[in-house]
Amino acid sequence: MFKKILIANRSEIALRIIRAAKELGIKTVLVYSKEDRDSIPVMLADETICIGEAIAKESYLNLPNVAQAIVNSNCDAVHPGYGFLSENPAFANICKDLNVTFIGPDVQTMERLSDKSSVKYILSKAGIPTIPGSDGSIDNEENLKTVAKNVGYPVLLKASWGGGGKGMRIVRNEDTLIDQYRSAKLEAKASFGKDEIYLEKFIEHPRHIEVQVIADKYGNVVHVGERDCSIQRKHQKLLEESPSPVLNEEQREKLHTVAVEATKILGYQNVGTLEFLFDGNEFYFIEINTRIQVEHPVSEMAYGVDLVKEQIAVASGEHLSIDQEKLMQKFHAMECRINAENPDNFMPSPGRITKLFIPGGPGIRVDTAVYCGMNVSPSYDSLIAKLIVRGNDREETINRMKRGLDEFIVEGIYTNVDFFKRLLRSNEFISNNYDTNFIDNGF
Repeated sequence: MFKKILIANRSEIALRIIRAAKELGIKTVLVYSKEDRDSIPVMLADETICIGEAIAKESYLNLPNVAQAIVNSNCDAVHPGYGFLSENPAFANICKDLNVTFIGPDVQTMERLSDKSSVKYILSKAGIPTIPGSDGSIDNEENLKTVAKNVGYPVLLKASWGGGGKGMRIVRNEDTLIDQYRSAKLEAKASFGKDEIYLEKFIEHPRHIEVQVIADKYGNVVHVGERDCSIQRKHQKLLEESPSPVLNEEQREKLHTVAVEATKILGYQNVGTLEFLFDGNEFYFIEINTRIQVEHPVSEMAYGVDLVKEQIAVASGEHLSIDQEKLMQKFHAMECRINAENPDNFMPSPGRITKLFIPGGPGIRVDTAVYCGMNVSPSYDSLIAKLIVRGNDREETINRMKRGLDEFIVEGIYTNVDFFKRLLRSNEFISNNYDTNFIDNGF
């Protein structure tokens, strides 16, 4: 097992990793920006190193500064969390050159899986269900027209590299195809440094369902169930739950089997997530995420496992401690992402927190690093907390989440707590009658 881990991240995920490391008896060193010097993770890490100014490209995305911190800390592993450098092959390669373990897939695997269109092609040829579309990236506009016509409108243009809805466009007819393609390429280039675009058939009313997997270096792969992530706004997840209320047991078992099979085909190791769209009858693979996810606590609450500790263990070379036959879903679980934003228009709401009360009680967990008097910075993502609850069934879980939201008091800034209160009281959500378009269509 590692002796010291450097954490190349901030806020609640940095705190989450610190907690897991402490329970494993591992020392932690945290890199931080000047703006985060008074943060909870900085207070709780064993060692800290300032790596630059508030703006991410001068600190958390500054490869030379992070690399120097790795050298200075004398660590033997680096945990990137999610976001920032977590899916950056260049950073993973730096860790390799510095002879420290990158807690995630190896460089070659990360590079290979970063190209979503290529991964889709590989799995399609292996018999894994994928959405009909182009075989890899589309290199010219005439080819684009041909593929779109063969697939049939509406179609979806997607960036081959990256995610988060960047470089994604829905095209409903040929009249707008070329303009949307050019626009998607520009956005992809600006967001990810590469402008490759591929095309898929657009599924009108899907559910977005993902499967959590863990794989060690010895060929062992287990799944930790599925999460339904269909409550989204502009392709950004807002609420997740496990198990998915839309699947029957036969569909669920098939999905889990396909996810484990796909993980083995891709030769993936460490914690990962395979994402699928479900049209009510069939599910289709869309991408694999090679990192711990924001929503990983949903699976932890539902199954009673510690994914971060397991991730660290397999990265150090240990065998999986989880036996698939013994791993059973114990609870229904749900997570709301609490963001510092205006609930009416979703605009960010940075500022000083003047009053704060964190919910508690049976079945409630809150992952956060905020405190009363803290200044929420405009320099980073607006996520300030994750409210996760579990119950014996979906009804109890929804009622418990309502209670947790009612208890969540934040003053001095706007949050989306009231948005979630409305959502959980809506007939569509309660009756499980929604899809990925629910919020964008005017809820």
